[in-house]
Amino acid sequence: MEPHLKTSKAAHSTAPLRLDAVSGLTAAAVVLPKAMAYATVAGLPVAVGLYTAFVPMLIYALLGTSRVLSVSSTATLAILAGAQVGLAVPDGDPEKLITASATLTVLVGTMLLLARIIRLGFLANFISSPVLSGFKAGVGLVIVLDQVPKLLGIHIAKQSFFVDVLNIVQHVPESSLITLAVAVVAFLMLIAMERLWAHSPAPLIVVGVSIAASWYFGLQALGASTVGVIPQGLPSFTLPDLALIKQMVPGALGIALMSFTETIAAGRAFVRPGDPPIDANRELVATGLGNLAGALLGAMPAGGGTSQTAVVRATGGQSQVVSIVTAGAALATMLLLSRLLGFLPHATLAAIVIYYSVGLIQPREFLAIRKVRPMEFHWALVAMVCAFVWHAPGDHCGNHRIVGQFGLPDRAPARVCPWSQVWHRRATPLVRRPP
Repeated sequence: MEPHLKTSKAAHSTAPLRLDAVSGLTAAAVVLPKAMAYATVAGLPVAVGLYTAFVPMLIYALLGTSRVLSVSSTATLAILAGAQVGLAVPDGDPEKLITASATLTVLVGTMLLLARIIRLGFLANFISSPVLSGFKAGVGLVIVLDQVPKLLGIHIAKQSFFVDVLNIVQHVPESSLITLAVAVVAFLMLIAMERLWAHSPAPLIVVGVSIAASWYFGLQALGASTVGVIPQGLPSFTLPDLALIKQMVPGALGIALMSFTETIAAGRAFVRPGDPPIDANRELVATGLGNLAGALLGAMPAGGGTSQTAVVRATGGQSQVVSIVTAGAALATMLLLSRLLGFLPHATLAAIVIYYSVGLIQPREFLAIRKVRPMEFHWALVAMVCAFVWHAPGDHCGNHRIVGQFGLPDRAPARVCPWSQVWHRRATPLVRRPP
């Protein structure tokens, strides 16, 4: 064979690998800042976000059926995990939070694996899309409300959704101008870059600029809260607390369901002709083992993410190499960049969380559901309210009670959480938007 033909074939065979490497680094620029931000949504240290973008991502790349699915923390899983961890550790002790998170994630992974053993993957075809749309919209509203105090530099005592809204309004005059300025600049940068440069590494650029500004101007001394010290190096081995298992089982079941649902939905959304079909049972194994292993190394519950997978496809990613490169970037960040991340303002993370969580709120989907299925439109609204209640301190849908959220006395009769209505007796196809 001619030498130049050999060279040409070698270059052709390595081209997809180079493209996947570039796609993986680009995805990391989006995934890692968002993962750190979602960790704060769950009330956990930002390092937990890095751990979640490392272990579950790597294990899914080795075992999952989707070639490009990016598995890490998501906004929905973060807020659900935060509700459960907050109930288990009301005093907010950092070490106890890590242990509680590990316990919850172990339970989620175990439930996913048990679902595989009894072959429950077929249930992916029975998930009600309208209920999930309503629940995610409620989660999006809760996340936005949860992050607003960080944007303003104020502190409120978390109670219930509507009470928190009133508390925030009352504390607005106490806002920190420097914190608000950081948040506004972060929002403007995100909006500008996403509009001018589709699928850009906007979160990474915003984080980088914020760290540089925080270090140069001494934003913490001026009143802007920063992340602070982040442990450098590999995550430490974390064992679950057996005493918390009984308390966390109901919440873990809901999180496992949401993780499976998001993983299947994102995986199927990005399948191309020629790709292997998404095997629901194998997805249960991949995400189950990813959560189990991740829990032992400090990760929070993980699942497939639509937005970061979209970045992978948009940048030409074609194989699991993308996720391996992204996991490698998370590892490098843990080993080399922890000290720099300590300068990151909380307002920047809050801006990133809000910017990418607003997408969970889709009024057009509600209008389409109302037009096509009026009855399920009502279930979507009830599911949205259930998301508010799940987040409320001391009350969550896992306990199937709704008290105190609307000023009801504790003696009010219990009401069944609509999350139990997610499973229908026959498959509910996805709602199509009317032309």
